[in-house]
Amino acid sequence: MYFEEGWSVFGKKNGKVESLLYSGDREKILAMVREMGSMASEAFRLAVQSLEERDDALAERVIEEDDAIDDLEATIDHECLCSIAMRQPVREDLRFVFAVLKIITDLERIGDQGVNIAKKARVLNRYPLLKPLVDIPKMKIIATEMVADSLKAFEENDTLLAEEICMRDEELDKLYDCIFDELIGILGKKPEGDQATAQCAAGLLWVARHLARIGDHATNVAERVYFMVKGERLKPLIEAKKKALQAKFEENGFPH
Repeated sequence: MYFEEGWSVFGKKNGKVESLLYSGDREKILAMVREMGSMASEAFRLAVQSLEERDDALAERVIEEDDAIDDLEATIDHECLCSIAMRQPVREDLRFVFAVLKIITDLERIGDQGVNIAKKARVLNRYPLLKPLVDIPKMKIIATEMVADSLKAFEENDTLLAEEICMRDEELDKLYDCIFDELIGILGKKPEGDQATAQCAAGLLWVARHLARIGDHATNVAERVYFMVKGERLKPLIEAKKKALQAKFEENGFPH
């Protein structure tokens, strides 16, 4: 008599066999998520590099390679749905699959932000830079580390690292504010109607905004990891920690 793999003669799932089968699915999915994260991170890193080096060919490469990230997202999505249909995962395993489905959406959007930066670089490369690129490369480094750490937290079920990533997001927001203030100051010193300066300032501000959004997506990944492991939302915990930290600063006379 023939029985489907993973089922006993009584028509019920064989737990040990099913666990082994699901373990194989999990490792396959993890490997693909790891690859997608690497591709998305490389996209925005190269996009910023195309601005730093005034390299239009590099910007075009980022734009052209975006389809590969989208294709991998579709493949992972299909693998997750097949795993749900065939293995019927429960509890932690089910949270893992649902976390992956949400994480790959954030990774795809990180890749999109890389494309957005590359498109802005193509325009900005036509003009002299308004100022040396200082804070934007800093934002790139922080965003790269946040994405890498969010994926590490995912692979290692590291909730402490997930918390740390969420706390780090403010660094990007502060750098964005610095860039905004500096560009507004530069515009204020230029003659009214200077379209080239206005376009360059707007382009640089958009690049900084896209990098800040990458940090937001890395934070989303970290929050998915926390829920996947603990079954609890991370955001309320982070907000409580930030309030406690702010209260401590104020108690010691430090400005907000």
